[in-house]
Formats: sequence, structure tokens, C-alpha cells
Amino acid sequence: MMKSPKLTIVAASACALSLALAGCGSTSGQENKSGASSADAIVSAYGCEPAKPLIPSNTGESCGGNPLDMMFSKLVRFDKDGKAHNEIAKDIKPNADMTQYKITIQDGWKFSDGTPVTAQSFTKAWSWGANATNGQLDASFFDNIQGYDDVQKPGTPSDTQLSGLKVVDDHTFTVDLKAPSSTFPILIGYTAYAPLPEVFYKDTTAFGEKPVTVGPYTFQSWEHNKSIKMVKNKSYKGNAKVKNGGLEFRIYTDLDAGYADIQAGNLDVIDSIPTSAQKTFQSDSNVQAYNEPGSVTQGFTIPTFMDHFKMDQEGKLRRQAISMSIDRKQVIDKVLGGLGMQPTDFTAPTIPGYSKNLKGADALKYNPKKAKELWAQADAISKWPADQTFKLAYNSDGGAKDSYDAIANSIKNTLGIKAEGQPVPTFSEFRNNVAGRKYRDAALRSSWQPDYPSPENYLKPLYASSAADGHGSNDGDYKNPAFDDLLGQASQAKSVDEANKIYQKSEEVLLSDLPAIPLYYANAKGAAAKNVGGFTMNWKNLPVYEELTK
Repeated sequence: MMKSPKLTIVAASACALSLALAGCGSTSGQENKSGASSADAIVSAYGCEPAKPLIPSNTGESCGGNPLDMMFSKLVRFDKDGKAHNEIAKDIKPNADMTQYKITIQDGWKFSDGTPVTAQSFTKAWSWGANATNGQLDASFFDNIQGYDDVQKPGTPSDTQLSGLKVVDDHTFTVDLKAPSSTFPILIGYTAYAPLPEVFYKDTTAFGEKPVTVGPYTFQSWEHNKSIKMVKNKSYKGNAKVKNGGLEFRIYTDLDAGYADIQAGNLDVIDSIPTSAQKTFQSDSNVQAYNEPGSVTQGFTIPTFMDHFKMDQEGKLRRQAISMSIDRKQVIDKVLGGLGMQPTDFTAPTIPGYSKNLKGADALKYNPKKAKELWAQADAISKWPADQTFKLAYNSDGGAKDSYDAIANSIKNTLGIKAEGQPVPTFSEFRNNVAGRKYRDAALRSSWQPDYPSPENYLKPLYASSAADGHGSNDGDYKNPAFDDLLGQASQAKSVDEANKIYQKSEEVLLSDLPAIPLYYANAKGAAAKNVGGFTMNWKNLPVYEELTK
């Protein structure tokens, strides 16, 4: 689901640079004199300014998604290893062919305004999120529910309900799907499937600034460009074991500054490491370091509407040439300090279904000779203008500059063309420009932090036709019916193994078309201050925030 602002995760600015962040330094005031940790301590975490208001169905990036996931429980919750467990759901039962699910929710769950969570809290929220009139970024996540096509029609009233959702009673509802889905019980753990209280529909704008929540933490405040604060929800009934008194996501614009605050003990946890510290952070005595294979992918999207890169013969030749012109190993070794892996597919090594042996994967290997040949073949169809520059747009507040400079140099040196990075000051500005399709002549940095542990989450939101044209995270508006058909087949598979084999076939379509260029798999790497306890990272390359103590 989540576009990540960081090269390997977000961006920040330090107290030392006078961003006037409230409470710089230790914020808990709760540590006792013996040094023992306090269950009331507020943990400060590295964060970034959300690109959108805090509405679950309109958040497609980690700046807003990470705080929302701490404040909104769903029917299921993923543990630190990515396994789904029922949370608000009591039972999720499919029929024989997986075209209908009967969902029973547990009694006693309440929103932070005291109103009960009912079956309608889900059906009404999902319908609102799917409705084209409401313009939600995650609308395409509901596309397999009966009635989705109807609520996508222009002029549909904003409160029209999905016909495939039926409320049986306050604690039971059914979901009728357009096609069988074995992944539906996992998909509903995604942020967009969170329930919403009735107050949401009275003023959605106000809600986005001050959400009424239902999760391990309760919203406290959002001071734009400074912090998002939340406190422990004492009436929380779910699976997460909350060991602190609250979280403060401090909004930074420089990754180095965030790491410096970790070293100084002015910030408790950070979910990425700046380029300047990647070779030294694991031996840094001032921090607790973490570095393991991860699930976040890094690459760049080449829009299908970009001249010379359309989905025709010329465009496909140029896409392959660009991919083969990049020395990924050099970028990983020299810029990232070895904290990444060269890609072989469009998922990640920690995800079931990951493969090293897909047909067409040679397109992801550095091959200067072949790249020049392919570029020349494309030139024979339509000559690349000598004065034209291949541009790579990226947000400069996420630590991406060194990598994109190296990528541009590799392309330039291999193909003999002009190539350069096109930095944009903030992630929020960059993502809003991408959503508005304002980059017509540039490739777009694209980082993906998964939402549920399935190849589907790496493929459908980014490349399905239903997620194009502003209906999801298909930023390049790529559309291929053969790819869409394989996604449908995989969704209908009777087992995870069978589904994964079909997803791999769909990836072979992507390797031929290359709507995006995979660069590397980012390691899960981060750091915590020395006085923080319980520091580890989960399957999403994120700290397990609720288990942090100090």
C-alpha cells in the first residue's frame, strides 16, 4: 500500500536545526530514578508530513499510513512476522468457492468518542472509500466487491453503498465478491479497510485533521510539519501488547538530523539510516542498531504517457535499455554501504512467492553492451533528441540524492545520453505532484512498503489497470489486460502456493513491459537511542512501536 518517502524510509530535521519541535530531548518525563522503564513513557519516533489528511481510505504513503496503523484496528492484525490474526473480527468464514465471506465482529469494541463499532462501521466505510465521488486514493482496493463498478460511475451519490455488502445484524455482515479470492482474509488487514464512526460522515475534512480512532493508540494532536501525537488507548481490546504510554511521530525533513538526534538521545527510534552513517551505524556505540533483510522495494516508475517510453515497441526497448544501463551493485555497495540486495522480481525476499528464476529477469541485470544495442534499436524507430535529458524525479528530503545521482550517472555513461536527478523539496509535494500527473517528462521515484504479506500487494496496487488514472498507486497509468487477467486467476487460486505461481507469471509480463524499474530490495535497518527497550523491526521494515519502552 504505502509509498515510502525514504530512500530506505522517511526524512527528518533535528532539534539542533531549530525546527521548533515540541519537547526536543527526552519527552516522557516518566523514567524513574532507578532507570527502570515506565509504562507511561511517551516514545518519540522519526516521522514525516503526511501527503493527505488522516483518513484510512485516502492514505497511500507511509508518512500518514504508519500513524494511522497505530490508531486504527482492522478486522485482522498482522504480527511482527506478518502473520494475520483476527482482531476486531471474531470469525471470517468463506463459502465453498470463496465468492462470499460472512464476517462476525467481536462485541465491546468502541471508537475513541465512545460510540460502538458495529457491522455498519465497516460496510459504510468501505462503500464510502470505494465511491468515485469521494475521490479516495485507495478506492481500487475494493474493486472485487460486488457493486464496485456501480459506485465508480460519475455522478454517483457519495453515500451509495456497495451492493455486495449486507448487514445481517450489529455484529455480522456478508461480503459478496465479483470473483473468488483466497487473499481476502489477508487483504482486509490493510489500512483502507478500517472501520469509521458516524461522526466521520458529518465533516470528513475535520475528521482528517483530528480523527476519531479505534486502535492501540488514540489520536491526540497533529501539528503540521512538526508532530503527530497519540496516547495509549486504555480500552483497547486487541492483540498488540502496548508497553508505552504513547507515541510522538516527529516530522523531519533531513535524515541525517534524525540520526543525529538518535545519537544524542533526543529521539527514541528511527526507521532508516542516512547514507552518511550506513557504513558505521552498526558499530556506533551511541545507538542500538538493526539490520536484516527486508520487505521494502526501491525503484522508479516510467509513466506510460512519457514521450519515447509509451507501451509500444520503441518504449519497451528504451525501458529495457534504461534498466540494463544501471549498475545496481555499485549503487548498493558504494552508496548504500551494502545494505540492500539486487532485485530479481517485483516483490521482496521476505514475502512468500518471491522468486530468483523468473523469465525475463535478465532485464534487471547490468549489461552495458545489451543496453546500448536496445537503445540503438529504439533510435531506429524514433530518434532520441540529442538535447533531451532523461530525468529522474525524487523527493530530496528522503536521503535519495546520492543514489539518484549514481543512477543518473550510470545511465548517462552507459547510453551516452543526458541524464540527471530532478529533486523536489518534500515528500508531500512530490507525491501530490505525482498524483496530479504533473510530471510529464520524468521518471518517478517509487518506493513500496507492503501492507499485507502477499505478492498481490506488490503487484495489484502498483500495476493493475484498476489502480491507474488516480484510483490507486499505479502512478504510470500502466494497463495490460494480460497482466490483469493473471492477477484475477491468482486471486481465485485454491491455495497460496498455487496463487504464488500465477503471480510469478504476472511478474514475467511486468519484466517484459517494465512499467517500473526495480533498483534494489532495501534492508530493514534502523536505530534506537541507548535508553530504549524492546527495539526490533517487523515484516514491514518498521519498528514494533507498541513494544518500545524507555
